[in-house]
Amino acid sequence: MTVDKRVLLLLDVQACNLCDPPKGAPSAPLLRTNIFTVLTIARNARPPPRIIHVRNCGELGDPDEPKAPGWQLFFPPLVQEHVVDKLKNNAFAGTRLAELIPPEAEIVVAGLGSDFSVRATCSVALDRGNEVILIRGAHGTYDRVEVLHGGGITPAFRIEAEVEDELEEAGVLVLDMKDVPGIFTDR
Repeated sequence: MTVDKRVLLLLDVQACNLCDPPKGAPSAPLLRTNIFTVLTIARNARPPPRIIHVRNCGELGDPDEPKAPGWQLFFPPLVQEHVVDKLKNNAFAGTRLAELIPPEAEIVVAGLGSDFSVRATCSVALDRGNEVILIRGAHGTYDRVEVLHGGGITPAFRIEAEVEDELEEAGVLVLDMKDVPGIFTDR
């Protein structure tokens, strides 16, 4: 598969999301390790996939407000890698992402937040006709405070598993970290 046919898409892998909890995602330490592993394997693949870093641009006062320390990408992109700034959960909306990813490309997804950017972007990629692979353990989110039905908190790990199940049902291939070395090889 050529570089244009395989893409590593890193969603919202930003300082604000990967700093230590409680400000960062509950699984931020593990996510930092796993996303770095995925990125390193992709960068060392021959041929390497097209690597695209998608950066969320929050509103004034948000941790990911443009130019704020939390907005910065956690892993600096290499010169040949692409950076796309987004304003919506769906990374294709209002960005040049569709120009960078052909509809026939296989997209490997890692990043944050499972229940927002990951879900929305994977769903749109499927609708475009892309094959989509989501890496379990390399995507995450925050605990969700429930407003209805007596309140409470849904832990991030439960939300991540629900999103994996939902996306797998829709056609996304969900693979484990142990599978990553084989993903970026010619198969």
